[in-house]
Amino acid sequence: MRWYKNSDGNFIEQFQSTGFDARIWELYLWATFVSLGYEVTMPKPSPDFVARGLGGEFAIEATTLNPTIKHGEVIEPPRPEKVEDLQAYGEHYLPIRYAGALITKLNKRYWDQPDAMGKPLIIAVQDFHDEMSMRFSQGGLIAYLYGISIFDNDPDTGKPALITEHAWGTKVVPSGFFTLPDSEHISAVIFNSQGTLAKFNRIAIKCGFDPRAAQLIHIGRRLDFTGDAPTQVPFTAAVTIDYPEDWVDGMDVFHNPNASIPLNPDLIPGAAHHIQTPGGNMRELYPEEHLLTSTTRIIISTGG
Repeated sequence: MRWYKNSDGNFIEQFQSTGFDARIWELYLWATFVSLGYEVTMPKPSPDFVARGLGGEFAIEATTLNPTIKHGEVIEPPRPEKVEDLQAYGEHYLPIRYAGALITKLNKRYWDQPDAMGKPLIIAVQDFHDEMSMRFSQGGLIAYLYGISIFDNDPDTGKPALITEHAWGTKVVPSGFFTLPDSEHISAVIFNSQGTLAKFNRIAIKCGFDPRAAQLIHIGRRLDFTGDAPTQVPFTAAVTIDYPEDWVDGMDVFHNPNASIPLNPDLIPGAAHHIQTPGGNMRELYPEEHLLTSTTRIIISTGG
């Protein structure tokens, strides 16, 4: 990644210290949109990126969910221990975590910046608040963005039940990020549980970098569309040169149904697009073999 421009002068310092997660997410986004054929610039003072291509252009602002730190110590986050705790955790605790990051970005009014003005504006969020948290927190993001339950359906309509607020302890936030004042300026929110260091390792080997004494095994689940309905299928594969994975694999784009400047799904090919219809249903546009979740096992040879 030596061709990545260190635009603010402190990327390397933060990458090697407390800002590693946020910087790896920014680097992932840059690599993804460059791989899709865009010219990606980093305007000053914001947003983080502007992507320009033959089909159009859009602006991206990156943010992350991070561990809670008090008095220099990491506060252990809650983790549901019982099945009956999962709904409260997924529909209240996780949405509140996302709300903090997304509302902070909303209040920055990036749409008023010259380089973002008049373009679709995307907030790209990644979850690093707990170990491997990005693998299970996407449902909480969906609940918060659209104000809908990820567990219960309305008995009358069959659609996901509506949620008006998220409450955890003394913290209460209104649900439905895409209905908040000024949120019409946000065209979409991007999430990718795969946008972590593990993908960099896999892509590096695919591109011919010497894995030295390590072998990478990619394990996870993809969507299979060969049957009558999409199904989740497990896979296990050794990562080698020309491994069939792209930077965009695993990306989910959640479109704002109230956006003043909608994002054309064709601008981000290879991602899954989630679009809420006027009737409240979700229209899902998935690429073939969409990468849902995965882990990378690193096997080290001792040579002895």
